[in-house]
Amino acid sequence: MTSLSVQLYTLRELLAEDLPGTLDRLAGLGFAHVEPFRLTDYAAQLGPALAASGLTAPTAHQHVVGTGHEDEIFGTAATLGVGTVFDPRIDRQRFESADGVAAVAEDLNAAAAVAEKHGVRIGYHNHAQELEIVHDGTTALDLLASHLDDAVVLEVDTYWAAVGGQDPVALLKRLGDRVTAVHVKDGPATADPIDQVPVGQGDLPVREILAAAPHALRVVELDDTRGDRFQAVADSITWLRAEGLA
Repeated sequence: MTSLSVQLYTLRELLAEDLPGTLDRLAGLGFAHVEPFRLTDYAAQLGPALAASGLTAPTAHQHVVGTGHEDEIFGTAATLGVGTVFDPRIDRQRFESADGVAAVAEDLNAAAAVAEKHGVRIGYHNHAQELEIVHDGTTALDLLASHLDDAVVLEVDTYWAAVGGQDPVALLKRLGDRVTAVHVKDGPATADPIDQVPVGQGDLPVREILAAAPHALRVVELDDTRGDRFQAVADSITWLRAEGLA
């Protein structure tokens, strides 16, 4: 069975109130992993909480490109056992020309060399913008992938790919082994995060999405939802297990 992770941004309010308790609750649901966000903001608290809960953080989100803090970020990741740091978003305007996309790739490739010194990797996580923008028939994300060194990986947010007008299954097949993690989300693929629902209760072809990236880490996330987000996470893992997907 495939172990699951959960993007902690989903539970940001609970984490602010009680980080150790929230991780314990996630472990109680059966999660093996979590994906922290803004890693360096709370690293001192996160390490002990992970150890106490028995969870690991193989991936994390942290803005890297343009920060000038690459060594600090990757050093922190290594200390916490994070193997891959995904830069969660780079300004849309940088993707609006083919040369801009190539320059983003150069920045990520340069960061990868710093990450390697710390024994970790860097990757990039998409939103809708990289799929909405198309250059000569190629999405900005596909174009970015074509310029990346092998050391740079991708985490495909399948929901935002759909919002961006792309078929997430076809996208994953195109990107292939470059994709080492996927955000597993569901809903009507609208731009409003409040429309997101527990996995299995929306319109996305979740089974086909996961089949298209069989070796990628599966990370449950809801940017928002109309109900209780912790319950939505619980409902998501219940459905994924019932379907044999976790």
